[in-house]
Amino acid sequence: MKPVAITAWGVVSTFGVGWDAFRAGITGEAGAAFGSAPTALPSLAGLGVRAAEVASFDPRPIVGDKGLRNNDRLTKLLLVAARLGLEAAGLKREGAFAALGADDIGVCGSTAYGSLEAIHELHTVALREDPRYLNPARFPNTVINSSVGYVSIWEELRALNATVTNGPTGALDALDAACTWIAAGRAKAVLAGGAEALSEGLWQGFRRAGAEALTLGEGACLAVLEDEAAARARGATVHAVIAGYGSAFDPGDEGTTMVRAGRGALERALRLALADAGIEASEVTLALTGRSGLASFDAAEREVIAAVLGDVPAVAPKEWIGETLGAAGAFAVAFGCAVSGAGYAVVTSLGFYGNASALVFRRAE
Repeated sequence: MKPVAITAWGVVSTFGVGWDAFRAGITGEAGAAFGSAPTALPSLAGLGVRAAEVASFDPRPIVGDKGLRNNDRLTKLLLVAARLGLEAAGLKREGAFAALGADDIGVCGSTAYGSLEAIHELHTVALREDPRYLNPARFPNTVINSSVGYVSIWEELRALNATVTNGPTGALDALDAACTWIAAGRAKAVLAGGAEALSEGLWQGFRRAGAEALTLGEGACLAVLEDEAAARARGATVHAVIAGYGSAFDPGDEGTTMVRAGRGALERALRLALADAGIEASEVTLALTGRSGLASFDAAEREVIAAVLGDVPAVAPKEWIGETLGAAGAFAVAFGCAVSGAGYAVVTSLGFYGNASALVFRRAE
């Protein structure tokens, strides 16, 4: 892989809005982690749900209030993250393009269940009232790639626009796709990462699947990616450099269940990522895992990391921010950039259906 620099982060997390709030939260400089405040979803609060939500989220101080009325929560989270990332990278100042132009910047975002909130809302209105009362302006939110599309519209980004939907591995896959497009000259900079929004429908779905062990989270995490040489030439801050990526799929044996941990897939993905980065396992100084509370998945991931990386220090970002699904990989990379230390770090992610991804990045000194 041609090295691609991360020159800024746009983050909306359970710790608040912005990179500083995120970094302070995970390093213990902010208040308690998730679960300290009641959920904003009344139907879930009555069930005693513990969720890692973005409490008191208000996008208006960042992006203004014009045009937000019919956007869903996921879109608002992404709009704020995109604006913060573009401004922090110096690509925009006060809404105007600065370092690069509109045709030079694209966006690639991941979400696993991004349209579920809108689908659930419209379905409920149709059942309880009548289809005649559906708001047609809310229909675009039911399309899973609409939120990323709104980012391009809102920020006038005219390079590529893509949405990746691949469950918990999606954000890592989106980061790799963005790196590929930068190397191919499709864009000079790409906002890449993921977002997920809490909703009653999402929580009920995981509850009925028997996944109560998960503490669901939400938020948006977008990295600004640029060619490393070009970024350094323009004097941009380099938080980290993405160096390698791997993905694999384990079809399972005959009669295996559809939902399963692809242990073999993760091992192949991890070895492919190391090879892509051109490094040995002994050079990795930190593993950022996808451990979330699902016993079989956590055990498989732990075994693979031990087999491939040995006794490397490991941390699970989801213990801080919850299971953010399609955004989880981006949050893990951001976590690795925010904590102290240098050298190579690896993010691992197991999908729900036998798929797995891994990404290697070099942290700045």
